Amino acid sequence: MAGAAMALAAALGALSPALAQVPSTEGTFDAAVFAAAAKVQPKVVAWRRDIHEHPELGNREVRTAKLVADHLRKLGFEVRTGVAKTGVVAVLKGGKPGGVVALRADMDALPVAEQTGMPFASKVKTEYNGQTVPVMHACGHDAHVAILMGAAEVLAGMRDQIPGTVVLLFQPAEEGPPAGETGGAWLMIQDGALTNPKPDAVFGLHVAPGQPGRLAWRPGPMMAADDSYQITLKGRQTHGANPWAGIDIISMSADIVQAFNQIAARQIKVTITPTILTISTIHGGLRYNIIPEDLTMTGTLRSFDQTLRKEVMARAEKAVASISDRYGGSGEIAWGLPNPVTSNDLALTARMKPTLARAARGDIRDDIEYITGAEDFAFYQQQVPGLFYDLGIGFPPGVNHSPMFNVMDESALEVGVRAQALTALDFLQGTAPAR
Repeated sequence: MAGAAMALAAALGALSPALAQVPSTEGTFDAAVFAAAAKVQPKVVAWRRDIHEHPELGNREVRTAKLVADHLRKLGFEVRTGVAKTGVVAVLKGGKPGGVVALRADMDALPVAEQTGMPFASKVKTEYNGQTVPVMHACGHDAHVAILMGAAEVLAGMRDQIPGTVVLLFQPAEEGPPAGETGGAWLMIQDGALTNPKPDAVFGLHVAPGQPGRLAWRPGPMMAADDSYQITLKGRQTHGANPWAGIDIISMSADIVQAFNQIAARQIKVTITPTILTISTIHGGLRYNIIPEDLTMTGTLRSFDQTLRKEVMARAEKAVASISDRYGGSGEIAWGLPNPVTSNDLALTARMKPTLARAARGDIRDDIEYITGAEDFAFYQQQVPGLFYDLGIGFPPGVNHSPMFNVMDESALEVGVRAQALTALDFLQGTAPAR
């Protein structure tokens, strides 16, 4: 406890005065925000269901972006569209001087066939990486968009009271862009989403299975870094009845799968932080009786510790090279653009805990386990202090990315609106100049 307190004190001392300053009046905005969030709740539910019924994949969120931009313009925001292909950045200048805060929502859906049976379930199909695929909001981004649209309406109605500027980031392609494209938070930043004005802090939320309306997070590292990879193997094609006459890359790939499973399970000290190495796809061959010449495998490395990350990568590269060489073939592993660890700024997290507690009427947890899923919100946190937290939406039959995932209790959306609005307002209250 003493060590943690010293670390937090050091973090607070290292921050700029604007960020380290504690809001002078706790709960100044609560009554107005609670009332406005309750009033906008029916709209939030309607927006969420509409977006859910009309999902769009990453870098293709044209309808969603238009819905958002039209709404924000009516509210008086300065709106910029086409950011990172289909993103929307909106600015609301408050009636009082102060700092700048950003709120983020991601807009993209996934290539998943919905099985929820809801009246507004998606029936959409589209083209993705050369294939026709079903599309579903299987990760709750429909809720994120609707919540931030609701928070925008709350904040616009309090514009004269806002001590500073609010920037809204409606982001495409959090789940990753189509093959051959760039996108997501990284491209939002490249396109100037965090400039003119530059935020002093950024906040975001993610719906997840859990007690409805509960807000949950952990200080420091919360969600894993994600390193995608592709393994390319080359052997010598032969008849399946005469494997000795060629180079069997099917068996080669099986050995690589086993070797990768052993790296994280038996060669890395995973008790430091979770470290996971997974092969997710294997593509090769056209016929049951022909061993092919070429094969590709893809997967992901999830980590929280940079030293462990580099060690796993080195061992994976060595395994691919040695196993393919042993078979007489060739193999190489190529790593994709890394997604950093989603790490909550310690001082900002401590400062905003009372705000989140009020938004959730005390139903919070700030000690959740590490989450081995990844979030490109981490790119924003590399630029400015950030806080990312989960919002419980009940207990759907399937977790995020499942065809059964759904917002089971839509009353939780109102808590999300309160949390987004209050984090912005309370943070800005602490940056307002003294009178």
